Amino acid sequence: MSIIKKIISLSIFITLILGSNTFAEDLKKVGKFKDWEVMIMSEASGKVCFAQSTPVLQAPKKDKRDARLFITFRPGEKISNEISATAGYEFNKNNTVLATSGNNKFKFDIKQQGFAWMTSNKKEKIMVKVMKKGSRIMVTGYNEKGSQTIDHYSLLGFTKAYNTAKKACS
Repeated sequence: MSIIKKIISLSIFITLILGSNTFAEDLKKVGKFKDWEVMIMSEASGKVCFAQSTPVLQAPKKDKRDARLFITFRPGEKISNEISATAGYEFNKNNTVLATSGNNKFKFDIKQQGFAWMTSNKKEKIMVKVMKKGSRIMVTGYNEKGSQTIDHYSLLGFTKAYNTAKKACS
């Protein structure tokens, strides 16, 4: 996926996360599948469908952050399996944001305005396969001061949420 499309996606998610009234009216919850939920919204470029989850465990425990993990489909832009994460803060540009499940590690290449993305569709597809088989995935990031955070996401319900989001945008 091109960097320009990633940046466009970023601005949409930031607006969504910050609770813009315009998007809130167009945002429709499709369903909840254990620890994942699916939502659809309308944009000028068409329908956007995504599955999202919040961490079941965060470290350090004392810092409650609005962290989320997303998988998004944007058929109007020919985007599918777009994986993004936010830890609820601006990521440190000098450190890697990494998702780990078992022996599988996935590096997020772009960090901007509190979100991280991968630039490889191939890696995103592999990560989706790992998430469908796994029970938990951890996203490790570093804030601007260099302090590490780890967000543990349950993958219970991921496959159903993924399939529902994909189908809703097909």
